[in-house]
Amino acid sequence: MEFRTETFNYLKKFLTDSRLAIIEKVVPESTDFVLPVIEDIFQFRNAAAIVRSAEACGFHKIIAMEKEHIFNPNLKVTKGAETWVEVQKRPYELETLKQIKNKGYKIVAVSPEKNAVSLADFKITEPISLVFGTEKEGVTDEILNFADETLAIPMYGFTQSFNVSVAAAICFYDLRQKLENSNLEFKLSPEKLIDLKIRWAVNSLQSGEEILNKFLTENF
Repeated sequence: MEFRTETFNYLKKFLTDSRLAIIEKVVPESTDFVLPVIEDIFQFRNAAAIVRSAEACGFHKIIAMEKEHIFNPNLKVTKGAETWVEVQKRPYELETLKQIKNKGYKIVAVSPEKNAVSLADFKITEPISLVFGTEKEGVTDEILNFADETLAIPMYGFTQSFNVSVAAAICFYDLRQKLENSNLEFKLSPEKLIDLKIRWAVNSLQSGEEILNKFLTENF
């Protein structure tokens, strides 16, 4: 923990006062209690909108499972959110979800299938990995069968589904409100908080990686 603190204290010397202030303000609100997982999204605007919505709700990590399409958000749509959100690209296979589950996450697929629980009735009591399907097909049967639970957004018109980025935004906001109104300890640990500060500081600097590596080489 001490070397992490030393590292951030060094990096923040290169930050503007305004950038340091926003990092210090936002980082305590971050949480990994909800981990979004995206199935092979192919429209870059959808990818960007999901990143932007996740960041706005304090979910600063996304797993993008790639098969036929590269997860490549449109930077005009993200409005800078890609600086703050860590996107981990993983193979489009069940093993990716198994690894996530082994880290303590409940796998929840966003789909009306498998006796899905309505979003309004869904209770979040443990860390969840929220899986969103592709634009055309939704969540695949393989993942639906593997998921611990399915979650559905109620529909009140003729249309029976939302665009994936809209569905993600609705779920993210609703789940964040549920967390805020709960007694759960859903914020990041001190170790994860300082790691996030370091990552954000590095991403804020034009030569952030070089500055970080030089410091680590000379001091650790």
